[in-house]
Amino acid sequence: MKLIVGLGNYGGKYASNRHNVGFMAVDEIFDAYDFSPWRKRFSGEVCEGRIGRTKCLMLKPSTYMNESGRSVGEAARFYKLDLDDVIVLYDEIDLVAGKLKAKTGGGNAGHNGLRSISNHLGNDYHRVRIGVGRPAQKSQVSNYVLRDFNKSDQQWLVPLLDAIARKFETFLECGSRDFLNQVVEHLVPFEEKPSKKSAKKPQQDSLNDKNTISKDAQSKTSQKASQSDDRGPLADMLNLWKKTDTDKE
Repeated sequence: MKLIVGLGNYGGKYASNRHNVGFMAVDEIFDAYDFSPWRKRFSGEVCEGRIGRTKCLMLKPSTYMNESGRSVGEAARFYKLDLDDVIVLYDEIDLVAGKLKAKTGGGNAGHNGLRSISNHLGNDYHRVRIGVGRPAQKSQVSNYVLRDFNKSDQQWLVPLLDAIARKFETFLECGSRDFLNQVVEHLVPFEEKPSKKSAKKPQQDSLNDKNTISKDAQSKTSQKASQSDDRGPLADMLNLWKKTDTDKE
């Protein structure tokens, strides 16, 4: 069994906060697969089901962020799970808004939810880091993450959460590298993917892998990404198709 944890603060007034993007992600996963209804257990809300061939328990702690580890620890100990069975999805201010990365273990970068989990379980659990960006001043961090996503954020947030949910089976069965690759492929606009009905490619394009976007589309995607840089979060996500290495530190 895998324990999939979304981090956030419990209660309606926090529902749309940046700090609650972990809750949002597991809610999307819940909608994408066959899970039982949410019920109260382990100082949080849980549901059970399968993602592909993997039996999963999903958990949203109701302890508030700073005490997330108490809830996660209760569930992990009850089912006698190893750290390798625990996957935590959370907001990462050290990533550009809309960017996605994954790692196992490492530092907690001041994230109180991660610090609490590490205190209760240890540090070497899997982490899916959902970038929400960071404010200009360090003193603004607390207010920033406890504010709702802007209307403009929905342009990258909605498709990203959808992609995370639809491709989460890949994370469980193939690992984080393939998962990140597939998330990016899911986000590439349809018109930039090669058409199955298109005419034969010129000889010079024969070196392209048939499962990747064409050179033409690669050029367009790269051009868009370079023009937007960090100003276009979805373009930044698309840039990951060229570089999908996971963090190991």
